[in-house]
Amino acid sequence: MKRRLLLQRLGAGAAACLARPALAQRPTRVLRFAWWGGAARHGATLAAVRLFEQRNPGLRIKSEYMGFNGYLERLTTQVAGGSEPDVMQINWAWLAMFSKRGTGFTDLAPLLGPAVREQLPEAELETGRVAGRLNALPVSYSARVMLWNPSTFERVGLALPKTWDELFATGPLFRQKLGEGAFPLDGELYDMILLAQAWVQQRHGTPFIAPASGSGSSLRPSHVAMNEAAAVDWVRIYQRLVNEHVATPLPLRASLGGAEKPTEQQPDWVNGRWAGNFTWDSAIPLRASTLRPPQRLALGEFPTLPGAQHSGMFGRPTLMYAVGRHCKQPELAARLIEFLLTDLEAARLLGRTRGLPGARGPLQQLEREGQLPALELQAHRQIQAQRDAGRLPLPGPLFEHPRMLKFMREVFETVAYNKTTDIAAARRLITEGAALLKRIQ
Repeated sequence: MKRRLLLQRLGAGAAACLARPALAQRPTRVLRFAWWGGAARHGATLAAVRLFEQRNPGLRIKSEYMGFNGYLERLTTQVAGGSEPDVMQINWAWLAMFSKRGTGFTDLAPLLGPAVREQLPEAELETGRVAGRLNALPVSYSARVMLWNPSTFERVGLALPKTWDELFATGPLFRQKLGEGAFPLDGELYDMILLAQAWVQQRHGTPFIAPASGSGSSLRPSHVAMNEAAAVDWVRIYQRLVNEHVATPLPLRASLGGAEKPTEQQPDWVNGRWAGNFTWDSAIPLRASTLRPPQRLALGEFPTLPGAQHSGMFGRPTLMYAVGRHCKQPELAARLIEFLLTDLEAARLLGRTRGLPGARGPLQQLEREGQLPALELQAHRQIQAQRDAGRLPLPGPLFEHPRMLKFMREVFETVAYNKTTDIAAARRLITEGAALLKRIQ
């Protein structure tokens, strides 16, 4: 009996040894895919990844995901060491950091299948080109919009503001009717910097930083486009928003749990004493999530100066997918990106976890199946109308470079705490901003 069991075990062992070479003949292909996000995005993306693996037997996707904090630092280290993921989620502005000459990522143009070209308009593809090379594909597009709480405006006896004059007139009335701590508009410092810049773009026709233009020997690098008069207006409009009681002051926000505490977490937003927000359309679900009836959200018209050629809205791709420069399977990596962007089954799994899809098919499917809330769809159409009219050009990507953002915040913080004059702050923005641009591009 013991001898028979021993022979059976030996036979099983021999069979296993014989099977190993057969398995070795079918090596599993592996792609690394990195992204950041929250629990909803992680779960949806993992489900889409499993579907892609099912459709491609022998392929394994190694998912590398985390929250946003630390993601850029890790990716920067990986890119510098040539160990970046095969497919990675990036911010649009990071193209200017990782691929200054268009060679930091794999050129996707020769790898694209027909689905991407059919689903993404040329204008969308253009957002991912650097020096003529298609470095990345956009997942979605977002822009800044005006969100209002109509119930609070009804209590004050005001209609929702449609013009700059109407917006500035709301502050004194809010203070008079609802008290010193009530404001028509809330926002972090960067929100107010962008809103003030919108006025300047409409008045002077220029943003703070112009994107690079031209190509080859005629390439003009990104540069500070505001003159001193425009920069002074930028600072003064920010001051007007605060001094005329339109927007929550930075020192007040800092005293209420931190200057960058999200609007939806502010008690005065929840109870309607802060009645507006200038934010990304993709943030609508967050801003609405904490409002208690009768508080509610409505989309406002974007205030525009008469005769303005530029809407002043700030918009750009929210997220993008890129293939690493050292990827050894670029065709397969491009297929994964195409699947995530255009496949309808994948679209059902991913939903709005990365904003409203930029590809036509998934967007139409979500709308057809009632997956797009009315307010988000309304905001999307408002933004798209400005894009179609050519009034919402791409900003200079270096405007959102981490070092440039830090610099602008520092300057406007000195304004917010009355530590400088408007003239001095404007001159710093121009001179020190130009010097910083030379260092980072």
